[in-house]
This record gives sequence, C-alpha cells and structure tokens, in this order.
Amino acid sequence: MQRAALLDAARDLLAQGGISAVTFSAMAERAGLARSSVYEYFKTKGDVVEALAVEDFPAAVNDIRGVMLAQPTPERQIAAYVRRQLELVSQPGHRNLLALSALELDGTARDRIRSAHSLLVDLVVGALRRLGHADARATAAELQGA
Repeated sequence: MQRAALLDAARDLLAQGGISAVTFSAMAERAGLARSSVYEYFKTKGDVVEALAVEDFPAAVNDIRGVMLAQPTPERQIAAYVRRQLELVSQPGHRNLLALSALELDGTARDRIRSAHSLLVDLVVGALRRLGHADARATAAELQGA
C-alpha cells in the first residue's frame, strides 16, 4: 500500500509540476510517509520512473485495445489506435514521464520499457494483415515509431 501511495504521489507530481517536482521528499510528503520510507521501495528517481512505466503500461494497452475493438473495420481500428495514442501521450503526466525516463533510466530499464512498447505494435498487426500488408509487423513498428 505504501509503494502504491508513493507511485500515486509521483504521478500527481509529474502531472502537476513536471519533472522537477518529482523528488523523494515531495513523494513522501504527498503520500503521508517519512522520506526514509521512499528508500525502502526506490533507490533512485529512475526506479520510480521504471515502476510507473511498467505499472501503467498494461492499462494503456488495454485502453487502446478497447478503443480499437469498438471499431467495425480495420481502417477504423488503425485510426482509433493512432488517435488514442496521441490522446494518451498528450497528457502532461505521460509527457513528463517520457522526458524523465530519457534522463533517469539506465539501459536495462530502457530495454524493459522498450519491450513493453512491443505490446502496442502487436495490437495493430492484425488490422494491418486484414488490409493485406505483406509485412504487417514491420508496418506496425513503423506506425508505432511515428
């Protein structure tokens, strides 16, 4: 429960104050915990960023999947895929998390987050195949990259 409270605090701080607002002191205060409690769960700010990404990513994938499945055609599914991702990445917390991850994460953490993004690519492969794309996976990766 304490870890969840700290992550909720980090999300709020990112959304409200940006990267500079995410400090262990601010997280602890927002969560109603002692600053030393933060160190029981996270050693660095990068650990917080990684935990947020790993925890929040499945919900985003499910959200995008739901928006896609509500569409009747592959073309509309792909449009919904793009539109929903643009909506999600425009949210302040996500933008700040991306900026923070570029500064704070080590290579291993970046690799874990990068592999999680492959779940997004998987979402659109089926729609692209139904449209006749010869290499749907490569096209999906390009779409996701864009």
